[in-house]
Amino acid sequence: MEIISRISKGTKMDQVYLPKTRIGLEPGEYVVVTPLNKKLDQISNKPFFYNIKGLEPIKIQIINEIFSIIERNIKDYENMIITGSFLEKGFNFNDIDILIITDEKINKKEIKTIILNKSGIDPDILILNNKSLIQGLNTDPLYQMMLSSCISKKRLIYQIKKEINYKLLDLHLLKSKIFIDSFDVLTGREKYYLIRNLFSIKLFMQNKKLSSNIINKEIENEFDLSINEIKQNMIDKSKFLLKYKKIYSNLFNKIMDGIKNASK
Repeated sequence: MEIISRISKGTKMDQVYLPKTRIGLEPGEYVVVTPLNKKLDQISNKPFFYNIKGLEPIKIQIINEIFSIIERNIKDYENMIITGSFLEKGFNFNDIDILIITDEKINKKEIKTIILNKSGIDPDILILNNKSLIQGLNTDPLYQMMLSSCISKKRLIYQIKKEINYKLLDLHLLKSKIFIDSFDVLTGREKYYLIRNLFSIKLFMQNKKLSSNIINKEIENEFDLSINEIKQNMIDKSKFLLKYKKIYSNLFNKIMDGIKNASK
């Protein structure tokens, strides 16, 4: 581990301060202090955090390692982005979602294997060129949700011009029908993601901004339940399903009307 720090002038001895939140360089360890020949802004290459309030140091270390692996294996990329449940507090996640923006043809399976071996976490990798990403952000609520809370290697600068693709929304809405058909066998966390999918479509069609916080508040207000209660499967089936089916049916009818009108 390397930490870049400035020498501070003291009364009797000059000193170097280190942040307490770090991995490695424990008190009592011997270290070598050498001058930094390059400018700090040239060597510092911190990722950009978007709507991430805090993240465990071990996760930051994993993200930096993943970025390094991708950089070593892809010659030309526009950006790389980490998103999904990995960025939520705690360690209740199954994989790590990685979005690589590049025009280069890359061996996804090879990179996936390297990341899995290095981190012990199964990566879910999506490879897109910049044009496809912009198209997705314009037409797909899931893309907007994906980038509403993320960590990227380079700064994100996108102007979204929303276009409603009713056939695409119909496909996404079909996923949330699983909630109705398989309520009894779904875990609380699985139910939450299906509910969130439903509400992301709903807010997208209402031309509202999409983010996890905004959607979570909508869900809590609609069902009078906290997100934690939903994830812990503390749901009154009959009462909850009644409201859920009503929202689903309204969205389905609007999407079907949109598809019919678009075909005329």
